[in-house]
Amino acid sequence: MADAVKVLLKENIVPDKADKLVHWLAPVVAFVPVLMIFAVVPFQNGALLADLNIGILYVVAISSVATVGVFMAGWGSSNKYSLLGAMRNVAAVVSYEMPLVLAVLGVVLVAGSLSMNQIVLAQDIPFILLQPLGFLIFFAAGCAEINRSPFDLMEADQELVAGFHTEYTGMKFAMFYLVEYAEAIAIAAIITTLFLGGWRGPLLPPWLWFIVKVFIVFFLMVWTRATFPRVRIDQLMALAWKFLFPLALINLFVTAIQVLIWPDALPWIVIIINFAIMGILILLWSKLFKLGWGRLEV
Repeated sequence: MADAVKVLLKENIVPDKADKLVHWLAPVVAFVPVLMIFAVVPFQNGALLADLNIGILYVVAISSVATVGVFMAGWGSSNKYSLLGAMRNVAAVVSYEMPLVLAVLGVVLVAGSLSMNQIVLAQDIPFILLQPLGFLIFFAAGCAEINRSPFDLMEADQELVAGFHTEYTGMKFAMFYLVEYAEAIAIAAIITTLFLGGWRGPLLPPWLWFIVKVFIVFFLMVWTRATFPRVRIDQLMALAWKFLFPLALINLFVTAIQVLIWPDALPWIVIIINFAIMGILILLWSKLFKLGWGRLEV
């Protein structure tokens, strides 16, 4: 609360050579799409603002718009460090969108629907058990897209001062700060809906189950932030294209085969099979996966 009051009371400074309109609009363009994501997130059965039959497609589409606001901030600030941070953000989103969407497609194949509400109703077995590799890929790609550690290279203070929001103060900076945590909660809510059975659970009220699961996922994000060191930019790109993307493709193919074999519902034996496949793939792929230690890959 003290931080929030302090930031709101600070003077609003705009650089002389900045594009005033773009500089002013950037925080709004970054913030609004994050709020729009929650329109299709079900807090319990039927308790959502819009039960779209393409709900998860809407989430993937609208979440990418926030990147435009970040790039506007970097471009409109007339600051090279801000522009570099914004371009890193665009590169990360474009790269990690591929494995993230492929992980979502695995869930869609098993659930047989794009509706967020129907995906939760289809989880007699939580999809984190049926899609363990998909969950890990989605979690890592989601953290990279929203600049959470260890992927927060857009705000690498030792390289870029503060990244894309270097030239922002006061309320505008507070909005970017709010966007970061709103995105983290949004990702936690989406993971809860897609992989953890949403509101479903015994004894407790449905909405309370949903909040508990969101809190657990958010705790995992904070935990990784306090545990892992920041990666290099070449490592960030290599992880997306050389590691997560191939694994996401293999996971999608394996899921499609399983759905063809068991079209009605996947049996419990699939849990053991998928955990074994996940362990073997990660172990083997990590042996082949090289990050380019000692030199910088461009």
